[in-house]
Parts: sequence; structure tokens; C-alpha cells
Amino acid sequence: MGLVDSLAARWADNEAPFLIHPSGSLAFADLIAAPADGLEAIKPGEVVALVGDFDPRSIAALLRLFDRGAVVVPLTKETRASHDYFFQAAHVDAVIEDGKITRLKTPEPHPLIEQLRAEGHAGLVLFSTGTTGLPKAILHDMALFLRRFETPRPTLRTLSFLLFDHIGGLNTLLHTLFNRGVVVAPPARTVEAILSACAEHRVELLPTSPTFLRMMLMSGALPGRVPASLKVITYGTERMDQPTLDALCAALPDIDFRQTYGMSELGILRVKSEARDSLYMSIGGEGVETRVEGGCLQIRSASRMLGYLNAPSPFDADGWYDTGDIVEERSGLYRITGRRGDVINVGGLKFMAADVERAAIDFPGVSFARARARDNPITGQHVELDVQPRTPESFDLNAFRMHMRERLAPHMQPKRIRVADIPVGHRFKRT
Repeated sequence: MGLVDSLAARWADNEAPFLIHPSGSLAFADLIAAPADGLEAIKPGEVVALVGDFDPRSIAALLRLFDRGAVVVPLTKETRASHDYFFQAAHVDAVIEDGKITRLKTPEPHPLIEQLRAEGHAGLVLFSTGTTGLPKAILHDMALFLRRFETPRPTLRTLSFLLFDHIGGLNTLLHTLFNRGVVVAPPARTVEAILSACAEHRVELLPTSPTFLRMMLMSGALPGRVPASLKVITYGTERMDQPTLDALCAALPDIDFRQTYGMSELGILRVKSEARDSLYMSIGGEGVETRVEGGCLQIRSASRMLGYLNAPSPFDADGWYDTGDIVEERSGLYRITGRRGDVINVGGLKFMAADVERAAIDFPGVSFARARARDNPITGQHVELDVQPRTPESFDLNAFRMHMRERLAPHMQPKRIRVADIPVGHRFKRT
């Protein structure tokens, strides 16, 4: 049985909408009754870039392409400047946008794609964020990827904050479809639009990022604009800092905050926070193992990717993946303290960039902070810090310097402090 037929059977006696979007609502029966937009022209095994969002046409095309045995590359219009690179890196045969199919020059075959074709399996290509270089094309076998959704699980009325091209966004969609839930697509991903959609549609679960949650805190919308329906806020995709989590827990005492963790390379992991105000978490799930080597978290997952299409395999001979996340371990729980590349060494004294950033955002009125190491001919490295105040015109730099001197050891003091906007990418992560 194909994916669409399997989902149709699950929804057979349920006419309630599974999708609420800016133009209305949609039941699953209506979704599969819509025209197929010429998808019969797509052959099994072809690599298809699907440019869209969580709208009826894009969702219908996504499911039908998987049923046709295609290798799907979900993309959004926000990343259009990088689309040519994505097409080349993923060996794309055709592009679908707004129902129109555009054929590209036949790409060179790739062994991993040929492996999927030989097995008759559909595939999924996701791209890393590219914060440390060009984005990597991550290939999954959909037969493995979908397996975890077969186990029934409870659902909450969920807002689709994470995007169409993100593993977390696809997880939200598929979890909702397999478990007969409801997903709400917001008209925009601003604090105002998100909170308005949550209130209007009685959203119970908001999955988002620490950066966006800090934007919510600094907007002045908390707690008054948060609807009573909201029960759970999950955060992931980047490291959360304790001061922000503490402020959120204080502002919203009735909401359960839960950390998520995962990487597109590893598939979906099951994570449980120690407590709503704790950054310690357990990481597991079916076929998932964890260990710490050299202070960094390593994970072995049965639902991992087949490999990169444009880079060497990151797995060791035994299948372990080095996440690059430095962790503290306590009774089987992990707390992420930073990335391996974020270690700063000043005169032989090592510390994390996150330690400096944590002190910076504890200063009243600081929205975001970013610390980086810079080469220094005497000490090897020194710290430079960018800070983004909520109101730059009233920011007291001298008082901020005094705050940092009180909070940090001398070797951790920023040699240079710059007041500037800190870029936030389309996935609401600091770039």
C-alpha cells in the first residue's frame, strides 16, 4: 500500500481538517481529491525539487511524489538565491513550483541515488544550514524514514513554525498525518503572526527555536498575548541558554517547555527534558545509541541518512556520528555547552563562546549576542563580541563593559565589543 492510500485509510472515518492555513482548512479526503498537477510525468527514481510550504498543493505533491518513488528535495522560496546550488548538489532532474514542472539538464548519476533506484525506494534530500561551509545534501531512504511514524502516538494541535525544507517541519507534518491531528500553517513567521495564529486556532503546541523565543521575550508580547490553549513549547535547532529559558519559564509558568535535539543526518530522535526549566535531556528512541568521546556527543542511529551527495561520509567504521556538540553528562542526561568550533583558547585557558554570550544577554535590554575567537599574536586568541540591544539609542556601553568585567574572568573579557544587528536566517537561527 502506498503512502497516500495508507494515510487515507487512517483518515477514512474522520472528516475533520488536518490542515488550517491562511486561505481556509483542508480535510485529508479533499487533499487527495485535488488534481495531481501532471505528476504522472515524473518517473520513479527521478530527483525532484519541490518549492513550496505547508500549503495544500505542496503537501499533496510531496505525498504523491513519494508514492511515485521519486527522490524529493523540499525547498522554500526564502532560499531562492541558493536554488541553483541546491539543484546541482542534489542532482535534480526536475523542479516543481506552483504546479509547474521544469526539466533540468540530466545530471551525472550518483551512486547513492542509483542505490535507491535499484531498491525501488523513494528518497528525501535535506540540506544542512551551511554555517561552517557550503550546505551538505543529506539523502534519506524514505522506507526507513517513515518507519517511526507507524507507531501511533498522541497529538496536540500544532503550529507549523519549522519550515518545509527542515526535518523538524516534515516531522510535524508526518506526525500529524499519521496520527490524525491538526497542523496550523501561519500567514507569516513573525511574533505577531505566530501568536495571533495560536490564539485564533487554539494551538496547543508551538515548536520553534531559541532565537525566536528570545524575539518573543524582547517583543513585550509575553505573557499577555499567549493564549490559554497553548500547553507546550518545544525548542531546538540551536543551543538554548539558561537565562533565556529561566525568563521564559517565569513569564509563562503554565506552559511546559521541552527541548528537542536532532540532526538531519540522523533522522528523528526521541528526546525528553529533565524538567521544564532544565537544559539536561535524555536522547534515544528506537535504534538510537549515544556516547561521549573527547567531550563531544556521538550518536548511532538506525534511521540515519544514506550519506551526503556532495561530501564524504561522516560516519566512522562502526556507524557512529560525531555531532560536534560539547556536552556535560549527568546520570545518562546531556546538556549541550557549545560546539567544538566554539572553543576559545586565550593563553592556554580554554572556555566556550557560549559562556561569554550568556553573560552578555544577562545584561538588561540585550536581545542577542555573538562571541567569536580572533587570532592574537601574544595570547593565541582573544574574544570579540557583537551585541544587539533592543533599543540601540539607549544602550549604555560603559555599563555593559562593567557588567562583563563583573561576570567574567579576565581572560574571557572581550577585547572588542561591537553594537550591531546579528543576522537571523530563514530558519530563525543566528547565522
